[in-house]
Amino acid sequence: MLRRKGIGLALILAILCLWSGKAAADFRLCNNTSSRVGIALGYKDAEGWTTEGWWNISSRSCETLLKGALVARYYYIYALDYDRGGEWSGQAFMCSRDKEFTIKGTENCLARGFDRTGFFEVDTGEQRAWTVQLTDANEQPAQPRVPGLPGPVGPGGNVPGLPNSPGAAPAPGASGLPPAAAPGSKP
Repeated sequence: MLRRKGIGLALILAILCLWSGKAAADFRLCNNTSSRVGIALGYKDAEGWTTEGWWNISSRSCETLLKGALVARYYYIYALDYDRGGEWSGQAFMCSRDKEFTIKGTENCLARGFDRTGFFEVDTGEQRAWTVQLTDANEQPAQPRVPGLPGPVGPGGNVPGLPNSPGAAPAPGASGLPPAAAPGSKP
């Protein structure tokens, strides 16, 4: 009887260890600049397009923006440098506002009382987890580029290797942009 209880307890402990040992699958952003930054995030889930903001991230720190396994391949970021001015932006136009927000949809931002803001695209390649590294334009990344971690992102939306990088050609068949930001669409 005592042996049976011991085996049962060992089995329960093994299950708990396996269950709690899952790897974190989140969308994170690391601010590798010397400034504080404000982050707005856009993504598409089962309910459609959503933009959220603001995460305030201190210099040289990271923040989880979305917890759990990623539900989309493409995510969009807009960031403001609070201390020195400037922004990280792109050509994917979505809705935002100056105060904390969660906005459904990317259409008619101005008519709905929101700002129309250019976000830059992050292609996660359908990974379960992803970390974006924001850096100053003149800084080198603190560590070499590794799978699952994009290269440095500089002011102005400079995202090396991504379709909306300045001077980069769009990836064939890439259609991660929301409808309002599709090539040839009117502002």
